[in-house]
Amino acid sequence: MALNVIRIKHLHYIHVLDSNSNVTRVEIGPQTFTRQEHEKVVLGPEEMLKIPPRHYVVISNPVVRNDKGYPVTDDSGNVKLRFGDEEIRFDKDPFPLYPGESVVGKVTPLQVVAPNTALRLKALRDFKDGEAERKAGDEWLFPGPATYIPRVEVQVTEIQRATVFKENQALKLRARRGHVDRSGTLRKAGEEWLVRETGAYLPGVDEEIVETVRATVLTDKKALHLRAIKTFTDVYKKERKAGEEWLVTILLAETHIPDVYEEVVGEVKITTLNGRQYAVILDPTDANGKPQFGKRELRRGEVSFFLQPGERLENGIQNVHILGEEEALLLRAKEVYDEKGKHRLPGERWMIHGPCDYVPPVAVEILEKRKKIPLDENEGIYVRDMKTGKVRVVRGSSYLLEPHEELWEKELPKSVEELLSKAGQERTQGSTAVAPRDKSRVVTYRAPHNSAVQIYDYNKKMSRVVFGPELVMLDPDEHFTVLSLSGNRPKKPNVLKSLALLLGPDFMTDVVTVETSDHARLALQLAYNWFFDIDKTKEPGKIFSVPDFVGDACKAIASRVRGAVASSTFDDFHKHSADIIRTAVFGKSTDDGKLELRFSANSLVITNVDIQSVEPVDQRTRDSLQKSVQLAIEITTKSQEANARHEAERIEQEAKGKLERQKIKDEAQAEKTKKELLQLQAQSAAVESTGQATAEAQARAEAALIEGEGAVKQAQLRAEAMRIRSEAELAQLKLRQEAEIHHKKAVTELELQKAKELAAIEASKFAEVVDCVGAETIKSIAEAGPEMQAKLLQGLGLKSFLITDGNSPINLFNTAQGLIGGLPNA
Repeated sequence: MALNVIRIKHLHYIHVLDSNSNVTRVEIGPQTFTRQEHEKVVLGPEEMLKIPPRHYVVISNPVVRNDKGYPVTDDSGNVKLRFGDEEIRFDKDPFPLYPGESVVGKVTPLQVVAPNTALRLKALRDFKDGEAERKAGDEWLFPGPATYIPRVEVQVTEIQRATVFKENQALKLRARRGHVDRSGTLRKAGEEWLVRETGAYLPGVDEEIVETVRATVLTDKKALHLRAIKTFTDVYKKERKAGEEWLVTILLAETHIPDVYEEVVGEVKITTLNGRQYAVILDPTDANGKPQFGKRELRRGEVSFFLQPGERLENGIQNVHILGEEEALLLRAKEVYDEKGKHRLPGERWMIHGPCDYVPPVAVEILEKRKKIPLDENEGIYVRDMKTGKVRVVRGSSYLLEPHEELWEKELPKSVEELLSKAGQERTQGSTAVAPRDKSRVVTYRAPHNSAVQIYDYNKKMSRVVFGPELVMLDPDEHFTVLSLSGNRPKKPNVLKSLALLLGPDFMTDVVTVETSDHARLALQLAYNWFFDIDKTKEPGKIFSVPDFVGDACKAIASRVRGAVASSTFDDFHKHSADIIRTAVFGKSTDDGKLELRFSANSLVITNVDIQSVEPVDQRTRDSLQKSVQLAIEITTKSQEANARHEAERIEQEAKGKLERQKIKDEAQAEKTKKELLQLQAQSAAVESTGQATAEAQARAEAALIEGEGAVKQAQLRAEAMRIRSEAELAQLKLRQEAEIHHKKAVTELELQKAKELAAIEASKFAEVVDCVGAETIKSIAEAGPEMQAKLLQGLGLKSFLITDGNSPINLFNTAQGLIGGLPNA
């Protein structure tokens, strides 16, 4: 029967299955294992597990061990296993794996927990951790610095690192579940709080970090506006109600970290008032921090303050009202107010006159600042009394409105506004744009020379006429009478609008269409000279009785002209048109020869009629007149053309004669100039040939001279160069030899110095060795060798001996002589 032999090395093992008992056992080396026929090696040889220091390994299905640490077997001899369980083994002696055991993963180093770091652990099952009882699902921290020893009952869920926060920072935490924090305070699930101690903070297992809160730096010019989210006691030990708002200033702290129940509304800048400023605070806060809604508080500089929550400035920071000598403030009491012994009722109005500084109390409202209105003799303003409603005109002197007075604005029709604006532009000659009219100023109009302006007073129901040149100033109830006159040619109504009626003398033109008795239709352009003959002291308004005197006069005259022309033939009218028209308009002349046409309704007088043009309306008549005119023009044109042609021919002949004479003169001058040119060219050629020969000879001579001088100079320079090169080589050789001699001398001196120093060192060394060893010791050393050899020979009984290998020949003749000679003496 063949036997298998297995050599198991040291720290190795095998698993052997006994087929008879079906039991697997472990054989550990070193040994020589002889396998029987009923045995089978199911594993190995395998090296035992070796766990380095500070390492561990996880074993699945570990064996059951007794109190002494040995594996426990059942009745059949199989080792008992804890199936489904795991065991962690650390750095001990190498060990084999029993049947059923297996390694989970690989050998792992122990985890080192750094400072400010912790492991978050979770219990997988109930166990006892020292004196602490851990239940499945419990979580706790393993803080560093330390080395974590793992357990199969514990799972590492995460690594937590401490959060480091500096000065003016805090850590906001939230409780995951109810617990007692490090300060001993009971925290409920979801509760938030701040950790203000500077340094590193490692949150507990029931805590989570929400954020790092930074402090707000407070200065004397900046404060923090806060609002309470819920009722709590702040860091300054003051109870805050939910919704309460307050300020944190530098008087409380230099920096402030908002608490979890504090909401930062914003930063509040300081409000500074100088000595010439004031401010009105709405809804001010009292000493207890309670807002006084509806109240107002006056603060005057110099002062600096923060606006408390709920406070606001009315109209911002205001300057103290500085009143000049001709200025005043219109005031109104908003509530009952006593000032310098005067009792003011709400709504009462009064004025403060300058010069002075004035800051209105909270019970007083400034309606407006008034100044004295300077007025010239030709200027005025409309003033309305608010008590009676009466409007009056103030003119000719500066005026300051009373408390119960106000400026009244006079409205004018749009047409009047346009005419006044146009008149203003004409006065300024259009250089600048006319500013809009100040409606509180008295309306003025400069009536032109020899004109009349009608003004109607709606209050008195009467009108007045102002003759120019005069300045018209309207009272509050007065308005201008706007004239609407006919214009263009032929005249059309409502073309011209004006405020002033010119009295003349002036003229106006019109186009009148007439027809002669032989049915020749003509268009007459007539000009009428006119003026108003009126006595300004009696019935001045008579000239305005006819609204459109231009249109009425032109119509009346045109009717007379048409009647007179209708009774005349075309030839007769063409010959005597002026007499016919003047007779039709003015009638027959009087004894004094004065012709005029008077309109009694408005005293208009027509003094003359001028016929500016007569144009036929009928096409045939116009063609006949045009042909006669063209024929006359043609005759005149031909005559002028003949005269112009004759004059042109005469001028042309004179010009030709002058041109021929000038041509002959120019040819003679050209021949003379050509002769002079030939002479100059001959002289130039002679000079050129002579100069060229001379220049070539001089150039050859100078070239030969320069070449000779150059050769001499070159030879001198070559000799000088050879001399310099020789001297340089000689100097270089001399310096090289001197350097070599100096070098060899220095080397020799160094070697000599070195030999001297080595000899001195050897001498001193030998002397020191001798001194250290001692004379007796040296003597003993010198005698020790021969004495020992003599004793050895004596012990062997030999007087002398010779050792050889037999290969080298030895001359024994002389040696023997010494030996033989010495035997008797020995």
